[in-house]
Amino acid sequence: MSTRRTFLQQAGLVSTGLMLRPKGLFASKPLIGLQLYTVRNEIGKDPEGTLAKVAAVGYNSVELMGYQNGKFFGLTPAQLAAVLKKYNLKSPSGHYGMMNYLMKGDQNDLQDNIAAAVTMGHSYLVIPFLTDNMRTSLDDYKKLAAKFNTAATEAKKSGLKLAYHNHDFEFKDWGGGQTGFDVLLKETDPSLVFFEMDIYWVTRAGQDPIQIINNNPGRIKMWHLKDMSQKMPPFYDVGGQQYFAPVGTGIVDFKAIFKNKAKSGMKYFFVEQDQSSEPIFDAIAKSYNYVKANLA
Repeated sequence: MSTRRTFLQQAGLVSTGLMLRPKGLFASKPLIGLQLYTVRNEIGKDPEGTLAKVAAVGYNSVELMGYQNGKFFGLTPAQLAAVLKKYNLKSPSGHYGMMNYLMKGDQNDLQDNIAAAVTMGHSYLVIPFLTDNMRTSLDDYKKLAAKFNTAATEAKKSGLKLAYHNHDFEFKDWGGGQTGFDVLLKETDPSLVFFEMDIYWVTRAGQDPIQIINNNPGRIKMWHLKDMSQKMPPFYDVGGQQYFAPVGTGIVDFKAIFKNKAKSGMKYFFVEQDQSSEPIFDAIAKSYNYVKANLA
């Protein structure tokens, strides 16, 4: 079964302003987004067909992933941007692994990913994952934070903001209550580096999403909406048993979390489901219907 870890290791890892309308004539339609990792198996085989199905479910926003060797799913950034426009899908954010930059300091890799994000019209360039060998100590996290600051400075020159997407491993206690997540928060520039909170992974690590928001007001600019089918003890390994579920069908209290979106500074959210026991388009339809009826 494909996981985020295996996908990113194998891969190596638009948002534009809404059209101006006469004041008061139409209410802006809220963006309900899908992280395309959810449909990674489908989009790799048929990019346009998959995006058409995502739009048909009702989603009007997607978060990209899978950029490698100058292309997304075999399409250049310009080609993919045209497909998204065809199906009226905004893309305010994208996941870009930038492994050569993070591991080797390769500036060309950084600039290539920034250029792709600009072409896609993103507002946010998101670092989605850290491999095991990149985070063997708190000192590793400090070195990564320094690279995040540099990347954020470069991204800003192109009109982008940098964010980091968490899993559960960042919340491992390295001693004295210190975690990698704490280091990334403290060692990065709060005016340049932001965070995308994956609500499932926060919950899986035994953390409280609302408390994280309260502790870091204004820095959690995006959320991943991902439910958990049953409550389990804290866990810090993405490779272990997981309990993914469509939004609104599990234990996560999304309504309570959404009451804190202003304090979070949340600009965008994306449904994501890493694995599904039912057909994936059935699962994302359940999530969409819950979000539209209760959260958007």
